[in-house]
Amino acid sequence: MPATSPLVSVDARVGPDRTLRLALRGRLEARSAGAAWRKVTSALWTARPRRIVLDASELEYCDGVGLSLLVDLQRRQHRRGGELELVGLDAGIAERLARFSPERFPQVRARPVEPLRALEQIGRVSQRIGRDLYEQVRFLGELVAALAYTLARFRRRLRVPDMLAVAEKVGVDALPIVALVGYLIGLILAFQSAQPLRRFGAEIYAADLVAISMVRELGPLMTAVVLAGRSGSAFAAEIGTMTVNEEIDALVTMGLDPVRFLVVTRVLAAVAMAPLLTLFFELCGLAGGALVLVSLGFPFVTYANEVLSAIDLTDVAGGLFKSIVFGLLVAGIGCLRGLQTKGGPSAVGDSTTSAVVSGIVLVVVADGVFSVLFHQIGI
Repeated sequence: MPATSPLVSVDARVGPDRTLRLALRGRLEARSAGAAWRKVTSALWTARPRRIVLDASELEYCDGVGLSLLVDLQRRQHRRGGELELVGLDAGIAERLARFSPERFPQVRARPVEPLRALEQIGRVSQRIGRDLYEQVRFLGELVAALAYTLARFRRRLRVPDMLAVAEKVGVDALPIVALVGYLIGLILAFQSAQPLRRFGAEIYAADLVAISMVRELGPLMTAVVLAGRSGSAFAAEIGTMTVNEEIDALVTMGLDPVRFLVVTRVLAAVAMAPLLTLFFELCGLAGGALVLVSLGFPFVTYANEVLSAIDLTDVAGGLFKSIVFGLLVAGIGCLRGLQTKGGPSAVGDSTTSAVVSGIVLVVVADGVFSVLFHQIGI
């Protein structure tokens, strides 16, 4: 079984008594030891010998890396209780090899990983949540300060072309998916509510249900969910990639604040586009409800009058205010997760996933807070 390299050759033969005879020829050094080591290891796995006879009479040179091959052979034979006989080894190499004893290399056994106790798991999760909340509060302070600084000097500090480019991605590019989701939700909501109301001859009140739910809740909430899936993840991926590529560190080295330079434009664009997308979502939802009511035999004018009587400007203003806050949360958490990205092949994907999940959770929590607050003030 010959195997060669430019500097060393290895011959391996197995005798009838399971004795492995190895012959090394040439220069066993750093450039050639890898090939020789692979050949020797392959022969050991194939033969599994009790005794090894190593012929080194034609070995011209052996450096430290090559010596480690001989030490490894000694260690392997010592562990399995076998024998290693060295034939024709140079006196200098033999002297250096004698400094290493196989007993110095005990077999290391991996310690079994003990499962975490329930209390310890709860403590680690609590610590992680607390650290994340601290990072969010700290980032919120930096973002508010950066927004105030930028808006106070918007003519010199606000990069309008960059903000418009982000606004196009957040707003204009999202119109098709917003229209589709809004239309289908309005249509399904009207159809599902009209069927039970038909028992009482009150199908027209499905228009009230669609109008109130769209304007007060579903419009801002579903638009924020779409923004979290599209824009929040995009912000996390963009800034996360910059963090992994050390572009954020380069900005800091040049004296530029990443929050002012990267986050402010994205947050302002998302906050500006969120109310417009919410209005578009609500109009598409009302259009879907109109299709159902018209198909049930109600004139469009009757549907429009019912919608106008069910909602007022207060409802519209409350929904738009929600959308502004939701846009701020989605954009902010997306940028934060991007800045928190650590090095590694899957870091950007983890940050993107975390941005979407965290954004949706924060939006739902904020929507619950708004529901209680609006109820308290009578809206």
